[in-house]
Amino acid sequence: MIGARYGHPVQVLRYTAFTVDPAGGNPAGVVLDATGADDATMLATAAEIGYSETAFLMPPEEPDKEAEGDFGIRYFSPLAEVPFCGHATIATAVAHAERHGAGTLRLRTKAGPVTVTTSTTEDGHIVATLVSVAPRSVPISDGVLAELLAALRWSSDELDPALPPRVAYGGAWHPIVAAADRERLADLDYDFAALAELMDREGWVTVDLVQRESPTVYHARNPFPPGGVVEDPATGAAAAAFGGYLRELGTVTPPTVLTIHQGYDMGRPSTITVRVPAEPGSGIAVSGSAVTL
Repeated sequence: MIGARYGHPVQVLRYTAFTVDPAGGNPAGVVLDATGADDATMLATAAEIGYSETAFLMPPEEPDKEAEGDFGIRYFSPLAEVPFCGHATIATAVAHAERHGAGTLRLRTKAGPVTVTTSTTEDGHIVATLVSVAPRSVPISDGVLAELLAALRWSSDELDPALPPRVAYGGAWHPIVAAADRERLADLDYDFAALAELMDREGWVTVDLVQRESPTVYHARNPFPPGGVVEDPATGAAAAAFGGYLRELGTVTPPTVLTIHQGYDMGRPSTITVRVPAEPGSGIAVSGSAVTL
């Protein structure tokens, strides 16, 4: 049990999401019953676990609501609370399904309501699919973009002109910057302090660096200095934001399914499936498996 010295001990499960291999994916802490845990306990627990995020599920006070799958949820990095985290949501849904059976969870996140459904594949793996809050994107000013590129140590001529930089939202804000080739994406050596300061000022959670292999296949890397993490191996919230960004740009023709490969450059391969519906403003579906660590 963790957090006992704060008066609210919690049991933390350890999962890795967007993979079926414990050596891949993005590790997340999962607390299936965070009843009574205050902010200090949750932050201290996340810091002690040390993963990019730990999710804290809040069962409802009314038993019939729990039967309906209605829960609160909060997410903490080792340094701060974040409004929404995709990989920890996938991990939480899989952990819950393993103990209570597959079904639907209706989660109250700080970003808004998120529905997650789980099902079991023929080979026995549980797959979770979350539907994000309504996505949107906004322009990034020339000055802020220049600061971002300087912190990344990238130049403007290394960008893909077909995917212009914007700041996108699918529960949390992520600037999207597209590399023109895979080699640029593979060479990640950024100024941690400068990027952390810029992201804190702008209210960004991760930076979504992407490279287009084809219209439906992308590679991604996500620096996460505000959380004290150099890089996220799989970022479901950014994937949702990216799906909405592509729909807004008209770069994809929805409904469509995207595959995002992340974590390969850091030795934790992850696969994120993104379904982009045709309806403008509708939530983006993000799917993946999760396994215990």
